[in-house]
Amino acid sequence: MPSAFNTHNTNPLAQYPQAWERAGAVKLLVLDVDGVLTNGQVWISADGKESLKAFDIQDGLGIKLLEQCGIPTAIITGRNSKMVLARCEELGIKQVHMGVANKAVALDQILKGLQLSAADCAVMGDDWPDLAMMKNAGFRICPAQAHDAVKEVAHFVTSRTGGNSAVREVCDLILKAQNRYEELLSKASS
Repeated sequence: MPSAFNTHNTNPLAQYPQAWERAGAVKLLVLDVDGVLTNGQVWISADGKESLKAFDIQDGLGIKLLEQCGIPTAIITGRNSKMVLARCEELGIKQVHMGVANKAVALDQILKGLQLSAADCAVMGDDWPDLAMMKNAGFRICPAQAHDAVKEVAHFVTSRTGGNSAVREVCDLILKAQNRYEELLSKASS
């Protein structure tokens, strides 16, 4: 693990020594939505329907940067949401699985379709419904506010919370571990 991975987070990578090697092997990033891409709050309008979700713009750029490097992102969520579909379309995420009761089965379908193994993917979840899909992932990640049971199985717990650049923290880690971060930063700076 190079010393160049020195960020201003309160959760140093040294606390999770296996994370660097695991991030270096990632070929697919799989994300839950509520509590990972959002802060976990669901706004329900008077008609009983979900009315609002807020997504972090830095998370979106991180996903796009991974895509530029040939690392796609997939979404597996238990809820159905037009807002999630719109955000995924905007980010170019092609693998979007909503209303999923068994996330492990959905992950297996994605892996088969992309001809990848569970060891090739990073999975980021925050609560019990995510545990089954995280179980065999090569890199298990959760945001800082995740349930304790999820933190116990995670290879890496971000310093940031869901909906507050936690996904970007993971994207940056993957890019740095795969020696792509500096190149992309240099392009953005010129």
